[in-house]
Amino acid sequence: MELGERLKRLVAIEGSTKDYLKPIISYSSANIMLGGAGYPLSLYHLQFLTFVEGLGTKTAGTISLISGITDAITDPIMGYITDHTRSRFGRHRRYLLWAILPFIISYIMKWYSFGISESGNTGNIFAFYLCAGLLYGVAYTMASIPHTAMLPSIAPDYFLRTQYKMVEYIMNSVGQISSFIFTALALGGFNIKVALGALPDPSPSDRPKYLMVGIILSIWFTLPLLYTFFKTSEPSSLGADFTGMTKRNIFADYRSIFKNKAFRQYFIISLFYMISKSLYSITDQYFIISIANKYKLFNTLNIISGVAEASGSPLNFLLVKHKGKQFCGKLLGPFMVLGLILNIFITPSTPSTLATVIILISSVLYNFGFSGPGFVSVNIQPDVIDVDELITGENREGMVSTFKSFFSKTIASLMSFAVGASLESFSYDTKRKEPQYQTAKSLFGLRLNFIILPAIFALFTVISTYRYKMTKTDHAVIREIIKEKHETGTCTISEEQKQKIEQIAGQKWEDMWIGKEDCHSTAKTLT
Repeated sequence: MELGERLKRLVAIEGSTKDYLKPIISYSSANIMLGGAGYPLSLYHLQFLTFVEGLGTKTAGTISLISGITDAITDPIMGYITDHTRSRFGRHRRYLLWAILPFIISYIMKWYSFGISESGNTGNIFAFYLCAGLLYGVAYTMASIPHTAMLPSIAPDYFLRTQYKMVEYIMNSVGQISSFIFTALALGGFNIKVALGALPDPSPSDRPKYLMVGIILSIWFTLPLLYTFFKTSEPSSLGADFTGMTKRNIFADYRSIFKNKAFRQYFIISLFYMISKSLYSITDQYFIISIANKYKLFNTLNIISGVAEASGSPLNFLLVKHKGKQFCGKLLGPFMVLGLILNIFITPSTPSTLATVIILISSVLYNFGFSGPGFVSVNIQPDVIDVDELITGENREGMVSTFKSFFSKTIASLMSFAVGASLESFSYDTKRKEPQYQTAKSLFGLRLNFIILPAIFALFTVISTYRYKMTKTDHAVIREIIKEKHETGTCTISEEQKQKIEQIAGQKWEDMWIGKEDCHSTAKTLT
């Protein structure tokens, strides 16, 4: 067998590779923006507001809290809107186009205040960056929710969705790596030089560099949205019959989603994972500066971390194919916990070489490890939508997809505020951040937010992954009986399969749409 054919079998490509991959790449290209736009923000923006724009950690965290919570609230509304959209472009696709202009404007505003910060008026600075955050949230929501909601309809099969998610993951990495490399070079390169023995850090003189970051990246990220809009096919929804959009319907529909046990399990996995990851990424730069004393290696460490995370992707893909969608989280998640715990051994008095070795190893282990639970979360989400249809008889892909975005934004914003408030309560001073100025109290605050709490929630993530039970065979049965019920008004299923579906959905068969009226059980086993 030729090498090309072996590779096709390995990744389960059927027919022409070009024809098979073309729709996957077209759809997933938008993830260059969706996965990449927030990456420089997560690495640099909180520190930009404190070190460059002069805001306190709590004030900067308050901006993230307000804009993030407001952004999260708009997600369910966007999910409901996109599920009820009538358009020749389909229910979701046109919103990618509409998001472009507000995204460009807001992304530039996130990195430059157009002279407001030079005045030194903290209230004006706060108001400007709050407006920037609110507009950015609206623009990102307009793109992310409809894009995520498209997947179940364009990729109905269990493992085909994993192939889409794998390419999405690659596109996320393209967005993250490209934006990080550009931002790192713009702000000082990969080996930030120490002048006269002083610890380097961002300063107000760097504002033009941040403006350049905002302009270049805002343009770069909009190109993939255009490509996905023009190259992705989605059925027209002009003739669709939707329930009226009322406040009562919105709240009732979203409340009903939590009746889905598979969704609740997915939600818990995502929740713990997001908390751990947010705490780590928000506190990372503070820890590097004020405990490890390695800020000159900060950009290099982030490159190594990105490579470590990306290296987990092929392994995760193969584990999903051969062991199911949960296994990669069970196998790699413990590395995430171990990587966090290793940082306990780094103190301001740790020898420089030893500190470098420890932080390199911990970064590799943590980032390689968290790729596993992350892959679990994104892969089971489309399958949870099918369970929701099993219960309700409706295709609510936009509404169910909303929750990942809703809670990731909510957690990120809450953690930004919580970390800022926590560090301030532990007397961490951003104006005297060098290790020699840190007290035992401030050092403990940094360790609490960067090591202890993230490790606890990472452990919870691994444990919760064991509770999710749906397999490829279960999903095939669910898809088959949903299709049969829609087409004929009836479905055929064995008693054993009925019991398994009740376990997955967390509801009795007769209480679900699939079990009402003329569906019946039989000894026949579906394959």
